[in-house]
Amino acid sequence: MDMPLREPTFLILTALAAQPMHGYGLIGEVAALSDNRVSLRPGTLYGALDRLVDAGLVEVDREEVVDGRLRRYYRLSTSGETTLSSETERLRRNVEAATSRLSTRSRATLPTIPRTAGGLA
Repeated sequence: MDMPLREPTFLILTALAAQPMHGYGLIGEVAALSDNRVSLRPGTLYGALDRLVDAGLVEVDREEVVDGRLRRYYRLSTSGETTLSSETERLRRNVEAATSRLSTRSRATLPTIPRTAGGLA
């Protein structure tokens, strides 16, 4: 699997970190995790899940029949957990660096307020 992870892949792995989920559950969870910025279509999701299973990051947890249709649940594998943890740490370091630079910039660009001589006017 390529690193860094693309955002949809990161969000799928993040959703599965909590518990096994089926495809439509994942679509809703990814939308919730991203504040509805990332909207996965079923074809996109199932293609991603196939790639994640092939890469060993996700495993099939179980299958059940609901209303005459097969529902497959996926879970995060041990390798997927390691990958998600590494990617989370990489992103955390990036956020810390950006936050530090922005706070330094903010302090350096604060406007100076002229002071009048002799006290308050």
